[in-house]
Amino acid sequence: MSNAGTTNTISAAPAGAGKSSILGDLAEGLAAGGDLHALLRRFLAPVMRIGGAHAGAVRVLSASGEHLELVSQLGLPDAVVVAERLVDRDCGACGAAFARDVLVCDSALVECARHGDGRYFGHECRHVVAVPMNHGGHVLGQYTLFYAQPTVLAPDTAALLKTIGELLGLALHGARLERENLQATVLAERQALAAEVHDSVAQTLAFVKMRMPLLEAAVRAHDDDSALRYCSDVRQAVGGAHTNLRHILTQFRAPMDPLGLKHALHSSILSFNELTRVELSYDDRAPDLRLSAAQESQVFRIVQEALANIAKHAGAQHAWLTIERAQGRVELLVEDDGAGMADTSPAESHFGIDIMRQRAQRLGGDIEVGPREGGGTRLRVHFPDPAGAAS
Repeated sequence: MSNAGTTNTISAAPAGAGKSSILGDLAEGLAAGGDLHALLRRFLAPVMRIGGAHAGAVRVLSASGEHLELVSQLGLPDAVVVAERLVDRDCGACGAAFARDVLVCDSALVECARHGDGRYFGHECRHVVAVPMNHGGHVLGQYTLFYAQPTVLAPDTAALLKTIGELLGLALHGARLERENLQATVLAERQALAAEVHDSVAQTLAFVKMRMPLLEAAVRAHDDDSALRYCSDVRQAVGGAHTNLRHILTQFRAPMDPLGLKHALHSSILSFNELTRVELSYDDRAPDLRLSAAQESQVFRIVQEALANIAKHAGAQHAWLTIERAQGRVELLVEDDGAGMADTSPAESHFGIDIMRQRAQRLGGDIEVGPREGGGTRLRVHFPDPAGAAS
């Protein structure tokens, strides 16, 4: 640092080794990962030495996107730290560096003194340098250096400070991606858990709900045999719901029939015929179909939800379930001759369809829901045939 009147000139030229050292250490810190705020704190002191500053601060864009949030500082009075914990993203030199993505030097600190501690800005601090932390054309934060005198940065020093800002911007970008990936993972897990609860526990409770009027009617009619049969049905259903719920809470998915998809479908068809007055026809045109356990679970839950919708909403007399393979794809068709989708509960229907679509996407396919020719609803699920992919 050299004095020229009351103006300091800061140059990093004599500190070439320090320059390469801090860039190397910063790159190593980025590769190691860990606590981002700790990384920002750790490199604030050497950055202050390179810039010849007596204090420094690091700010990142707040979650709302409207403010710059102070995450690290060295050398600032407590009153300034409190006043500048959160500042508008367009405030003073910091806001200018953030908005314009340029290094900003400023000795006019009226804005800082206005919202901060007036005893500091313009007295102990007479100059600031604000450096953006950017990556890929986006500014994610900035760091500020504070000086006791107006200061001129040599070109090599300014270039080094900007390079450090870019590396710290890369760290912020990585942290943001990690946070977004974590949020996406948590959301996917919540959706998967909701689907398991809906397709096992909720459907079983729907069966109980449909059995209760029959039980009540049998009790009122003093039909003891029927009442006992319906009580047994309810008891078994509640027991099954309890078992499924415990399985979901421990393994995060409802149990699949250990004998496989075809056995599970036959059991569901028997239950469907017993529960409803809908005549269900089952046409298995792919008797040699082989799926993984995970794929079988997705297919079974889709069929289970489709049949449950027919039982609850369709008012149908006939339903058809078809499984076939053609041109390297597996196709499931579930059809009924009921009232169609117009009479279903929109919220419940859309929720069930969304879950079925998510399951189909996990199979690498999709579903199509629409009117059936001749009346009713037609649901088509299609996904790649594993045997075709293997061949």
